Amino acid sequence: MRLSLYLLMLMLALAGCMQDHAHTDSPKEQEAAAVPATAFDSLRAAKWGADEYGMKKYVMAFLKKGPNRDRSPEEANELQRAHLDNIGRMAEEGKLVLAGPFFGDGELRGIYIFNVETIAEAEALTQSDPAIQAGSLAMDLMEWYGSAALVDVNEWHSRISRMNP
Repeated sequence: MRLSLYLLMLMLALAGCMQDHAHTDSPKEQEAAAVPATAFDSLRAAKWGADEYGMKKYVMAFLKKGPNRDRSPEEANELQRAHLDNIGRMAEEGKLVLAGPFFGDGELRGIYIFNVETIAEAEALTQSDPAIQAGSLAMDLMEWYGSAALVDVNEWHSRISRMNP
C-alpha cells in the first residue's frame, strides 16, 4: 500500500512536469509542436522509444537507509557530493532519467528511475554510487512501466534549474 501511494504521488508529480512546451530546437520539432497536444507525435514517440501506448520499461530504484550511516559532518558532505556527481554522470549518459529524495528522515530516502531494460543493468549502475559503496544507502530495484517522455526530463530540468546540485 505504501509503495502504491509513492508511485501515485510520483505519477501525479510527473504529469505536472510533462506539460507540452513551446520551445523546440529543430524544424521537425517545431512542426511537431504545432500539432495539437492531443495528436500523435511520431517523431517524439520514436525518439523516446515509446510503445503504442506511449510507454516503455524502466527500472525503478528505491533508495533506503543503509547499514553504515555514522559519519562526521565533513565525511557525510563529501559522500553526498560524490553521490550527486554520480547522479549527474548517469543522467548525462542517458541511463538515469529521474532521481530525487523524499522529504523527512524516514527509512525510504529517494528514488532513481533508470533508462535500462534489465534489473541487472540497473544493479550495475547502482554499484557505481559512492553512497551504495560506503553502505550509507541500499537500493531495492523493480521493473516499472511509465511514460516514454520521461527520457527528456533531464533536458528540460537543465533548462529550468538555476543551480546545479
